[in-house]
Amino acid sequence: MLRQRTIQKPISTKGVGLHSGRRVELTLRPAAPNTGIVFHRVDLPQVVDLPARADQVGNTRMASVLQQGDVRVSTVEHLMSALAGLGIDNLHIDLTAEEVPIMDGSAATFVYLLRSAGLQEQAAPKKFLRVLKPVEVREGEGKDAKWARLEPYNGFALSFSIDFRHPAIDATANFAKVDFETDSYVKTIARARTFGFASEVEALRAAGLARGGSLDNAIVMDEYRVLNADGLRFDDEFVKHKILDAIGDLYLIGRPLVAHYVACKSGHGLNNQLARALLAQQDAWEIISYESPEAAPKAFAYEWKFA
Repeated sequence: MLRQRTIQKPISTKGVGLHSGRRVELTLRPAAPNTGIVFHRVDLPQVVDLPARADQVGNTRMASVLQQGDVRVSTVEHLMSALAGLGIDNLHIDLTAEEVPIMDGSAATFVYLLRSAGLQEQAAPKKFLRVLKPVEVREGEGKDAKWARLEPYNGFALSFSIDFRHPAIDATANFAKVDFETDSYVKTIARARTFGFASEVEALRAAGLARGGSLDNAIVMDEYRVLNADGLRFDDEFVKHKILDAIGDLYLIGRPLVAHYVACKSGHGLNNQLARALLAQQDAWEIISYESPEAAPKAFAYEWKFA
């Protein structure tokens, strides 16, 4: 059977929060089967546990934020994306501040950390959520419409369209599709960085956001061009990062998806609405396991190939 996964040993790193600007230490620890992904705020007088679940998301402005009362864990999407990409089902995540470190703005550092810790199969079947009928959420009308949809599909694929109307972005691809039957998460998605506009930095910082942002952890653009000296990592890095975010946001469903995600101009808010809408429509999905790698869709072979 396809088995659940955790890591072999604890591993730690330090960094800065993209929005808070605060230094933070992140420690990843193995977790028992069927634990799921759980964040722990270890800097508080009493440790607070925040399960990585869609119904625990309390804020989606510029990031996906888990919230329990006044306690928050912010910007979880890149780490969650790496966990989905490597097929990690169970993990404890300790934080010494409220925000996951941004690292280089992509999921690549988290992939490196997880591989360095070693991936461990567990004596429990891996449980997938298979979409049985389409579920869609929308905002706006006409050319301003934004939407995201999950469709039945024997595997895992994501199709994404963006429209930022900025010269630097318009000059790149504004649509991408990845299908993990043929595409590698590590090679195709993990290195795509978050991005922002220099003109918005002052307003964002006044609102308590982007205080830790820099050219070292984001693609930054002025009115016309990319300011990073090394340019883009992919010709379609902007839309690839939106896919990276979506993978992380959707992994808050709590299971790897057997589905096709299709979206136009979606973000953390719509992705969370989609996750909640899917879970609320219980006839639109089922939980399944696979008796062997051969019985599973080929999309999930990538988890083992790149371990």
